[in-house]
Amino acid sequence: MHSFWQLWRTTTFRLTALLIAVFVVFAVSLLGYLAYQTSIMIQRQQIQAIDREIDQLNNQYQRQGPRGLIVALQRMANRPGPGIYFVSDLSGLPIAGNVDSVPVEVLENPGTHTYRYDHDSNFEGSGGQSRGFALVKSFESPSGFRLVVGRDIVERRGFAAIIFQAFGWGVLWIIVMSVAVGLFTARSVLRRIDTVSETAGKIMRGSMSERIPVTKRNDEYDQLATNLNAMLERIEQLMQGLKEVTDNVAHDLKTPLTRLRNNVEGALRDDASKEQQRAALETTIEECDQLIRTFNALLLIARVEAGTPSGTFVDVNFAEVIADITELYEPVAEDAGISITTEVEDLPTFKANRELIGQALVNLIENAIKYAKDAKSDPTIKVSLKRNNGHVIIDVADNGPGIPQEDRERVLQRFVRLEKSRSEPGSGLGLSLVAAVARLHKGEVEILDNSPGATIRLQIPTER
Repeated sequence: MHSFWQLWRTTTFRLTALLIAVFVVFAVSLLGYLAYQTSIMIQRQQIQAIDREIDQLNNQYQRQGPRGLIVALQRMANRPGPGIYFVSDLSGLPIAGNVDSVPVEVLENPGTHTYRYDHDSNFEGSGGQSRGFALVKSFESPSGFRLVVGRDIVERRGFAAIIFQAFGWGVLWIIVMSVAVGLFTARSVLRRIDTVSETAGKIMRGSMSERIPVTKRNDEYDQLATNLNAMLERIEQLMQGLKEVTDNVAHDLKTPLTRLRNNVEGALRDDASKEQQRAALETTIEECDQLIRTFNALLLIARVEAGTPSGTFVDVNFAEVIADITELYEPVAEDAGISITTEVEDLPTFKANRELIGQALVNLIENAIKYAKDAKSDPTIKVSLKRNNGHVIIDVADNGPGIPQEDRERVLQRFVRLEKSRSEPGSGLGLSLVAAVARLHKGEVEILDNSPGATIRLQIPTER
């Protein structure tokens, strides 16, 4: 639960309040303008009606004189409606009309006037008197009569009052509903954000497996939660990988460092001959070279996973890369009694990092040579290149013992070696580098059965 001040501090609620204020100001201005223009329009129509009646009276005066003027005005006064008519002599005494009196300033100052007055039953249509509000025009006839023609505007003012009353209630309900919607929206958003904050707190306390709940609404918050969960999944994998790398580095470096120390210690013994000392130094150099290769592989993987600048992607002919690498490793394979064959399609060039693609292919062929040596008969390595479904596919297959199904994901991690005794040369970083190169190119590595043996497939999209 959140207090009002907590809600007010949220951006969502403040933006909602700002929108409400803007909307209310706009609504007040619009409705006020409409009410004002409606009142002005009604007043203009009433003045036009008054002017027409004054013209009629002037025409009647010109045709029939003063008597015809008074008769015509009284005829107008006798009609039901909001009309106001009054005629008096020069002294102000009433002669005809439907009102008892008119203020002196109205009679003495020809023009348009408004004033309050008492009207009788002839005007009202029922007995008794009531207060009215008049909009009139006064003028003086050539014969000296003072005439007043106008309209009662109480009804118009009442109409305006109804408009403004409805306007007031409308604004009130707009504010109430807008505030309610704003509170509901802010609280809903805060609940979703609190879920994210709570999950983040659990993760910071060490529960790396926590994930942000995703609803079935599939809205922008669910999309954000999905992306954050994917990020958390990746972070957890990296943390787990870092732990495994740390353990593996400690394990893989402890043995060669121990051998280095023993060799040096043996060479320093007093009874060691020069041949023994030389052999110890040569062994030490070999161990150091292996350590350097291990660290170079780690640095290369780190550089690849950090992302290569886009400028290093150039047009690469994959067929030429495969031809160069296989030609380089054919003598090595022949020495091991292994034959290398290729099956390469003629493909156009695609954007890629030639150096890293070459290094990945080197690692795949070296890995294949290592396992093909254990083939039961006729050890063979086959390298193929083809294009399928918008991907360049490089397959390196051998007919060795293969890779068990349960280990195929694991061997792509750093320092993972299926050879438990670790007596064979290698650091367990070859396939992890291939996987890093694939991720850099937005591709993937897949390990398939070759029956016998295994096929390691490197898939790289042609468009990224």
